[in-house]
Amino acid sequence: MSDRPSPLADPHIAFDTTEGRRDIVVLGSTGSIGTQAIDLVLRHPDRFRVTALAASGSRIDLLAEQAHRLGVAQVAVAREEAVEELRTALKARWESSRPGGAGDGGGAAPLPEILAGPDAATQLAASPCHTVLNGITGSIGLAPTLAALEAGRTLALANKESLIVGGPLVKALAKPGQIIPVDSEHAALFQALAAGTRADVRKLVVTASGGPFRGRTRADLERVTREDALAHPTWAMGPVITVNSATLVNKGLEVIEAHLLYDIPFDRIEVVVHPQSYVHSMVEFTDGSTLAQATPPDMRGPIAIGIGWPERIPDAAPAFDWFTASTWEFFPLDDEAFPSVNLARHVGELGGTAPAVFNAANEECVEAFLAGRLPFNGIMDTVTAVVTEHGRPSGGTSLTVPDVLEAETWARARARELAAKATAEARA
Repeated sequence: MSDRPSPLADPHIAFDTTEGRRDIVVLGSTGSIGTQAIDLVLRHPDRFRVTALAASGSRIDLLAEQAHRLGVAQVAVAREEAVEELRTALKARWESSRPGGAGDGGGAAPLPEILAGPDAATQLAASPCHTVLNGITGSIGLAPTLAALEAGRTLALANKESLIVGGPLVKALAKPGQIIPVDSEHAALFQALAAGTRADVRKLVVTASGGPFRGRTRADLERVTREDALAHPTWAMGPVITVNSATLVNKGLEVIEAHLLYDIPFDRIEVVVHPQSYVHSMVEFTDGSTLAQATPPDMRGPIAIGIGWPERIPDAAPAFDWFTASTWEFFPLDDEAFPSVNLARHVGELGGTAPAVFNAANEECVEAFLAGRLPFNGIMDTVTAVVTEHGRPSGGTSLTVPDVLEAETWARARARELAAKATAEARA
């Protein structure tokens, strides 16, 4: 076994050290990660150029504006029915930028090519570029992840689900140092691991804000509402990710991700609650020293690491004001109120399709909770039931994409059935 920190994400290896401006493909461009990445690119045009954008198609005006400002060659939408609306929006912006305004035929760059359908983002992930930033939410990000790796691109990975559900597939394709993590916690571990080799590492410590329900017991959580769960004290994120932060499922996923990225056993990966979200994660070394990576809560820092490594981007994110007094707190995790982390360890150790079942069942249960069809505690109760019923996973190290898709389909259907049953019983 290598003494490097990881066969996948390795801060000691610059996978591609091509000098000059980097061409980047942004997947999930209209989401939180994508918009912040584009902000960084626009502030550093000497370092980066975006060549293509992909989005779901739910925010067409924003996507067209991004394409226009960046002058991209290609734009992809997952929803085929959004193509005409996108084409109209792009034409309007290109017409308005011509020297004579609408109707002026000279001096304008050609409209970008439009790709559409469920495989459109995957096509862009394999297109010529230096780095693919995968900011797609959900396991639909797996295919673009695999495509980028197979094409030899550096992968700035914010889509944790693709690594969770397809870990063996991703590990089989990734070259050393080809993946640069963008999650704040894994970007923190990535940077701290640069201080030593894998043989020097005693444990990884992943920090959690504790979400909006830190300090509450399981009984306290029985009647929390959708609005309560979406009121995250630190981060502004989409509803699914915010609920995952409230249940701490996100930390469970991050434990699995850390194991896969850095090849550290599960019993040497810990979670600690840190309400201020200043320390994003820590690495404890065998000599007793601990290195913590700390910045004010702002995702532009991890994104800059993802698209710029091994170089650092000046003023990517705010720095601390060390002349203002502050207190940093750390607390143990309440496993009874938040059983998600231990359940994630369990499915991570099972491997195969178990993580895909866990993730898919959770996505269905979060949707049911947001729609008012499942109580908050019912999310993890139902996910646990689905994982238990799934039993021994299939695939193992020979996992295939069809294995993942079949497991996800079953898990989603079973989670919907159990959620509906729980709702019916509660109303009876």
